[in-house]
Amino acid sequence: MNPTAHYEQTLQQAVSFSGIGLHSGAPVQMRLLPAPAGTGILFRRTDLDNFEIAASGRNVAKVSYATSLMRKGVLISTTEHLLSALIGLGVDNVIVELDNLELPILDGSAQPYVEAFRSVGIRTQRRRREYIRVLKTVEVREGDKFIGVYPGEGYRVSYKIDFPSPIGAQGFDIDLASRSYDTQIAPARTFGFKEDEQKLRDMGLIRGVSDTSAIILNRKGVLNGPLRFTDEFVRHKVLDLIGDLALAGKQILGHVVAERAGHAMHTALVSRLLKDKSAWELATVDAPVVRTLTKTLTKPAPRTRVAARTALATI
Repeated sequence: MNPTAHYEQTLQQAVSFSGIGLHSGAPVQMRLLPAPAGTGILFRRTDLDNFEIAASGRNVAKVSYATSLMRKGVLISTTEHLLSALIGLGVDNVIVELDNLELPILDGSAQPYVEAFRSVGIRTQRRRREYIRVLKTVEVREGDKFIGVYPGEGYRVSYKIDFPSPIGAQGFDIDLASRSYDTQIAPARTFGFKEDEQKLRDMGLIRGVSDTSAIILNRKGVLNGPLRFTDEFVRHKVLDLIGDLALAGKQILGHVVAERAGHAMHTALVSRLLKDKSAWELATVDAPVVRTLTKTLTKPAPRTRVAARTALATI
């Protein structure tokens, strides 16, 4: 790990984005501002008297095809791609201003965010970063869907999917300590099947989707290729997971394993982990030593193996 990764970071200067929301189809202007150490990721609705909502598990709203936050009836929708980019590049403190309820979908990946952050620069702050160090197994199961987090070094994510043709079974494993998020995960785009389009539109979803903001498939193949990776679909699921786990409020030291687990299960894991105070501790890192802020780990939990199964594809 880069030694500077163990201190909090923010952006060097403000950066702006504009576009439309994936599900609402509404136009939105968004600006990210540098923030003092200890701020965390804070959303601000400039169209509603600068009403603020922290990126926190306690503010998670209804989750289905996207991850949304809500406080006192005010909504911030489809947060996962931006949160993923911030965590992936190690940005701890930022104020996100937007003038509508949903973040822009951009090209359906986190790559535009990563490129913008790189262009303005990332500034290391003087406050030491605190991590959530996992002490014991926490799992969520729902039928043949599964997600769990286990003690481990670094921040490792392992994901398996098995969608209908032409996607099939795919798996991907990454440790964010390798600093390869921007090349291996960020470019991966959201995706969906063409035959599901009308059903989703009837549900009030994907009103802003286009062939420049998502991978569109039918049962024979990709309709708007080429793919950025042969396994772009599972990489995007990893991208989403990293963004959803950002709602824990701090980066994780541990190993997250998921199988067919969408946004609802990602955020359910965050909730279950935070509620079980015996499952984690706050820690700072002095490479390669972890300094515990609360209690020490006494017994590691066993790892589990997961197998891929069939699922229906949705954006």
